[in-house]
Amino acid sequence: MEHGVRPVKLTDPAHPPSRKAPLVWALSAAIPWAFLGFAQLIWLVLDRRMLWLHGLAALATILGAVLFIVVVPMWRFRVHRWDIHVGSGTPAVYTRTGWLVQERRIAPISRVQTVDTYRGPLDRLFGLANVTVTTASSAGAVRIVALDDDVAERVVAQLTDIAAIGEQDAT
Repeated sequence: MEHGVRPVKLTDPAHPPSRKAPLVWALSAAIPWAFLGFAQLIWLVLDRRMLWLHGLAALATILGAVLFIVVVPMWRFRVHRWDIHVGSGTPAVYTRTGWLVQERRIAPISRVQTVDTYRGPLDRLFGLANVTVTTASSAGAVRIVALDDDVAERVVAQLTDIAAIGEQDAT
C-alpha cells in the first residue's frame, strides 16, 4: 500500500442487454452489406470484364457480412454489460461496451446532468431502447444500449430519482 491508498477491486457490471439485441445489431449491420452486395451485382451485370475481380470482391463482401452480421453481434452481447450501483460507496453507473476494443465506463451519480432514451426504427420494431446518461465529464455520455423498453423506463426512473436525492451539483 502506497501513501495510504487502498486498492479497490472493481466488479464487472452484471446486467446484459436484451436478448433481442444480437438480432437488432445483426439487422443493422445487414442493411449496408445488402446494399454493397446489390451494388456488386449491378457492377457484374454492367461490366463482365475481369471476373476474377468480381469474385474477389464478392468473397470479401461475404466474409465481411458474416463477420459483422453473425460474429460481431454475438460477441457484443457477450461483452456489453451495465449496472447501477447504489450501495455503500459512491453511487455510480457502470458500463462495459465494445467488441474488438472494449471500454469500461464508471460515472458517479453526482456527475449526472441528464438521462435520455433513444429508440431508432429497429429499436422500436423490437421493443428496445437505449439510455444515455450525460455527465459532467470530458469523456462524454455513458450509454446503456439495447434494453427492453420496460427495463429502460425503470433505469431512467431510478437514475432520475437517485440524481434528485444527491446533494452535489453535476456541473
